[in-house]
Amino acid sequence: MGYQCVDCVGEGQRTVRRGTTVAGAQAGGRSLAVPVLIGLNVLVYLLTAVQAGNPVYNSLSRLFRQLSLVPGFVHEGEWWRVLTSGFLHVGPIHLLVNMLALWMLGRDLEIVLGRARFLALYFVSMLGGATAVMLLNAPDQQVAGASGAVFGLMGGLVVVLRRLRMPAGQAFGVIAINVIISFTIPGISWQGHLGGLVVGAAAAVALVYAPQRHRNAVQAGVLGGLAVLLVLLILATGL
Repeated sequence: MGYQCVDCVGEGQRTVRRGTTVAGAQAGGRSLAVPVLIGLNVLVYLLTAVQAGNPVYNSLSRLFRQLSLVPGFVHEGEWWRVLTSGFLHVGPIHLLVNMLALWMLGRDLEIVLGRARFLALYFVSMLGGATAVMLLNAPDQQVAGASGAVFGLMGGLVVVLRRLRMPAGQAFGVIAINVIISFTIPGISWQGHLGGLVVGAAAAVALVYAPQRHRNAVQAGVLGGLAVLLVLLILATGL
C-alpha cells in the first residue's frame, strides 16, 4: 500500500510545470537525505547494541540512557534529548519498521520537496512528536524512536497528494491503521505519533501551498514559526 501511495507522488509530478516541483524544488533530483538519515539511525543503533552487549536490549546501554527523551531530564537542562531521541530505537524490529517506513515515504517526498525542505519537514515533525511527549507524558517516562518524524512524513504525503490532485485514500488508510496500532499496542508512544502527524501535515501545507511569488519566504516563515512555537511549548512544560 505504501509503495502505491508514494508512486502516486512521482506520477503527479508529470503534471507540474517542468523545472520546479509544487514545493519549488528543482525537478529531476534524487533522494540523498533519506539514505543518510537511515544510515545515521542504523549507526546509532549499532553503537547502543555494542555498548549494551545485546542487540535486543540495546536500551540498557549508557548512550541510550543519555540520549533518550525523558521529560523530567529535559526540564533539568538536558535539552538535546528532544532531538537525539529521534535517532534511537529499542531493538532491531523497532529500527527495521521505522527505517522501512522512512524509505517508503521519504524517497519521493524528498524529490518533490527538495532536500532542504524535506529535512525541514522531517526535523520539525520530530520536534512536534517530542513536544507532544513533553506535554502529555509523565516526567519519568522514557521515549525513543524516529516514529514522530515518520508520522510527520505520513501527514506530509497526504498533503502532497491532495496538492497534486492525486488519490489519497490509501495514504489515509495507512495513517488510520498506524493510529489504531498506536493506541492498542502497549509501549507505543501515541503522543509522539500524533504530535508528529499533526505538525508534519501543517508543515507540508506551507511547503506545497505557499504562493509562488513569495514561496521561499512563506515556507521559511511558517516552518520557522512552527519550530519556535514548539520550543516555547516545551519550555512551558517546565514552568
